[in-house]
Amino acid sequence: VQLQASGGGLVQAGGSLRLSCAASRRTLSTYNMGWFRQAPGKEREFVAAITWSGSTTSYADSVKDRFTISRGNAKNTVYLQMISLKPEDTAVYYCAADHIPYGGTPLSRRNDYDYWGQGTQVTVSS
Repeated sequence: VQLQASGGGLVQAGGSLRLSCAASRRTLSTYNMGWFRQAPGKEREFVAAITWSGSTTSYADSVKDRFTISRGNAKNTVYLQMISLKPEDTAVYYCAADHIPYGGTPLSRRNDYDYWGQGTQVTVSS
């Protein structure tokens, strides 16, 4: 499975961005998905996750109420809508997919995911 993340860029503090994640050669519609981020010199950290159905989501405390994870109508694309961006949100953002279908709980650990996208850079200027 190859995941393609897109939508990153440079934005001023307080601005918004929407990241997208799609898969080539395989549908994502039956798999739990997540977003992680990695800032320079830091560990990759959990940002948000969503179940295959889209009915349940989970967020890191640092992004709660500012970021929203969702799935497209065909559930084959996953989005991360980010508002009220802060300089500390600057990082490379990665989407990830589980390999077990129909999972009932959003996954927040890196080791829960089997497939990773290449990352998209988000830079928030102050």
